[in-house]
Amino acid sequence: MIRIEHPIEFQDTYDLTRIGSLDELLFFDIETTGFSGDTSSLYLIGCTWHRDGRWNMTQYFADGPEAERQALTEFFEMLKHYRVLVHFNGDGFDIPYLLKRCAHHKLNYSFDGLVSLDIYKKIRPLKKLLGLDSLKQKAIERFLGVDRTDVFSGGELIEVYKEYLRSRDDRLFHLLILHNEDDLKGMPCILPILNYPDLLEGPLSLAGHSRASLRDIFGREAPMLDLCFESPCSVPVGFEAENGLVNMSLEKNLLKFRIELYEGELKFFYPNYKDYFYLPLEDTAVHKSVGEFVDKSARVRATAKTCYTRKNGLFVPQFEPLWEPALKRELKDPVSFTEYRRELFEQPETAQQYGRQLMRYVTGKGRG
Repeated sequence: MIRIEHPIEFQDTYDLTRIGSLDELLFFDIETTGFSGDTSSLYLIGCTWHRDGRWNMTQYFADGPEAERQALTEFFEMLKHYRVLVHFNGDGFDIPYLLKRCAHHKLNYSFDGLVSLDIYKKIRPLKKLLGLDSLKQKAIERFLGVDRTDVFSGGELIEVYKEYLRSRDDRLFHLLILHNEDDLKGMPCILPILNYPDLLEGPLSLAGHSRASLRDIFGREAPMLDLCFESPCSVPVGFEAENGLVNMSLEKNLLKFRIELYEGELKFFYPNYKDYFYLPLEDTAVHKSVGEFVDKSARVRATAKTCYTRKNGLFVPQFEPLWEPALKRELKDPVSFTEYRRELFEQPETAQQYGRQLMRYVTGKGRG
């Protein structure tokens, strides 16, 4: 086995302290002769790590089939000194692959006790929202405006490695090493993509709140609510998304929502409908303590669908329970409403909760 170690320049593109202390982080990437850990082998593990104020790179190169075991052993012994493992799709490929190769060599190593940060998994739920055509590293680089060209594909490198084993040509060796090194050096280029989940999952503070209106296609005025939130995170590329009643735009650290308000009549449904009568002529429900004084011909037992009172006004949609009373158009409507008033957003925690549910509604992530 050949072990290579040297300092590297690691671009400062993302606040890594959000992940952990710099000296706790280990970035890694592997090169293999195939996709299955059962039928192919590992020939290179590359790691990037931080010590004494500088970044370093270590690569374990299996210069023959017998060297794979030693490469695995040295990598896992090194891993004992770190707490957070950072990678791209390592949960789906690299980690299971390494464990299969350990099992093949009867090595009792595991990733237990480590925090695994998979960049691929973090951004997978945001693929549609960000308009990514795929989740491959090159697609993310295109989205972020990173211009980096790989000379060889993974499949071509397998043949390069096989040819190296036959010829021991130093030129081929350096080609394999440099490809892995470039992949690791390129990792910081895609780290800014983590700003999106960080912003969407992190704290928000309400920075602006105003009423607006928008003319529909028939020229009618539709009431709107504009909310602007600030985040401690800033995204590299802005975008806009919409889902029914809510339009969301994101630019740097500002998250803006335009919410369609409802103006008209809504219903408040009482949960304990068995305690109510429904009055068909008045289209309302009354408690039995009051309804017993109403003529029997003018009342019927309320059902869940008819146990309501009506209210006119201007209402804010809520997509998860937050404010009471919550009114609806009909009982089983997924969206409820509460009467609009500026005081709804006076409490910072309540405003943040509403901002979060707006994000979940637009991104289709549900409650979280």
